[in-house]
Amino acid sequence: MAGHNKWSKIKRKKGVNDAKRGALFTKLIREITVAAKEGGGSVEFNARLRLGVETAKAASMPAENIERAIKKGTGELEGVDYVEVTYEGYGPGGVALYIECLTDNTNRSVADVRHALGKCDGSLGTDGSVAWQFDRKGQIVIDAARYSEDQVFEVAIESGAEDVTGDGEEFVITAEPSDLTSVETGLKQAGIETSSAELTRIPKNEVAVAGKDAEKLLKLLDMLDELDDVQKVHSNADIDEAILAEAM
Repeated sequence: MAGHNKWSKIKRKKGVNDAKRGALFTKLIREITVAAKEGGGSVEFNARLRLGVETAKAASMPAENIERAIKKGTGELEGVDYVEVTYEGYGPGGVALYIECLTDNTNRSVADVRHALGKCDGSLGTDGSVAWQFDRKGQIVIDAARYSEDQVFEVAIESGAEDVTGDGEEFVITAEPSDLTSVETGLKQAGIETSSAELTRIPKNEVAVAGKDAEKLLKLLDMLDELDDVQKVHSNADIDEAILAEAM
């Protein structure tokens, strides 16, 4: 798995305290609102909305918050008009960063992202400078303690997945974005529960990062994750395992 996916795994293990839960809810509400605005308020016919709602439920967001976010997106309730923007740049050790945002103020967003990068020896790049280094994919995570590798692999591949990898703790299923729903459905029909499902960007090649650069990169990823406007950060870093262990 790519470096930031490893970091995402660590964050799941650490859990979410009340302060970070509020920030997470803010991001999820924005995603649900934009998804409903773009594709309508039906989770059955709007794959992006379905993913957002499922993620919100997994994070224990109250049902009324989810419903309100959907209604703001469909125009049934008044809400803020968010736009999707992406920023590309470089972090410590020369790693590529692809940063996805939902914002109502692009001037604020770019200033906040540039500030975080500057604090950690990173820099903002031009459009297209790093996007080519990533492939757009769907990814599903499954608890490896609950199912056998053969069981997960067989169902996932038959349902349209490209690959299944595991590290003893999690299985990570990769699929084309258009096949993500069918893979999820196949797993569900086979009685296999998923820990998470999302559209992400997977690096074509990884850059090894260790020592001080790895420490600075983890600090930068935390800083970016804490920004309200930032939804996801993708990195091509292969972070030193010892540094990751310390972050636990």
